[in-house]
Amino acid sequence: MDPGNHSSVTEFILAGLTEQPQLQLLLFFLFLGIYVVTVVGNLGMITLTGLSSHLHTPMYYFLINLSFVDFCHSTVITPKMLVNFVTEKNIISYTECMTQLYFFIIFIIAEGYMLAVMAYDRYVAICNPLLYNVIMSYHICFRLTVGVYILGFIGSTIHTGFMLRLFFCKNKMINHYFCDLFPLLELSCSSTYTNKLLVLVLSAFNIVTPSLTILASYIFILSSILQIHSIEGRSKAFSTCSSHISAVAVFSGSATFTYLQPSSVSSMDQGKVSSVFYTCIVPMLNPLIYSLRNKDVKLALKKFWRLKNVYE
Repeated sequence: MDPGNHSSVTEFILAGLTEQPQLQLLLFFLFLGIYVVTVVGNLGMITLTGLSSHLHTPMYYFLINLSFVDFCHSTVITPKMLVNFVTEKNIISYTECMTQLYFFIIFIIAEGYMLAVMAYDRYVAICNPLLYNVIMSYHICFRLTVGVYILGFIGSTIHTGFMLRLFFCKNKMINHYFCDLFPLLELSCSSTYTNKLLVLVLSAFNIVTPSLTILASYIFILSSILQIHSIEGRSKAFSTCSSHISAVAVFSGSATFTYLQPSSVSSMDQGKVSSVFYTCIVPMLNPLIYSLRNKDVKLALKKFWRLKNVYE
């Protein structure tokens, strides 16, 4: 294409979730409520776990990190979306857009691998209970967590680095409510073949690898549970995994739907709906799932309120 037809883009316009003005205020309050619950839930989970000595175990160490990832993940996307609901023109600068894309990818990759690490932790706890404290030592937990964040940084750096190489045309309208990979690639005047191939390959790797880890962990877990003769023992083993399974199902389902289908056949509107789940709903649900369905967290919460009432 003739370079004379190109223009240097300094800002983009976000199309948002909907073009219907009458829904903007309603959606603002809806997502504001979701964000408040997300922030309170995840920061509350981090605080509660930090203050409760009986929750200082590998399982809750990973849960703290999952809450941190969820909080950051939601904060990268939701505040800007809320502003866009109440402003006439949803403008985001090129620099802000690339920054949002970079951190969004870090945390979405980190979430998948953190869930995989948590599945491995449950596998060790149920299948090798006598060696649990040896295998899941502090140093091992720390290394696994660092590895999760490193994978997020590597994947994000690759995607964002290749995105920065692209030249964008005069069309500045991003058909999304945040700067995501496929909507940005649609605006490029440059060849996007390499970028789309990278999205498909890296997305497949970053979804399939954690998914296989989780699947393998639960196959061994199920095998061990079936060998437990008492109904009470089986029930207790299942209950320790149910919260994690729920979190995995919602996150993996929505992420797979969005990133593992070719962009030519995926509807951007469908992509918006599915992305709402892993950018807004999942970060809100995770602390609720792990608190409402977890006896240890409920006990810690009761102790916290009793202590608070004593000091008041």
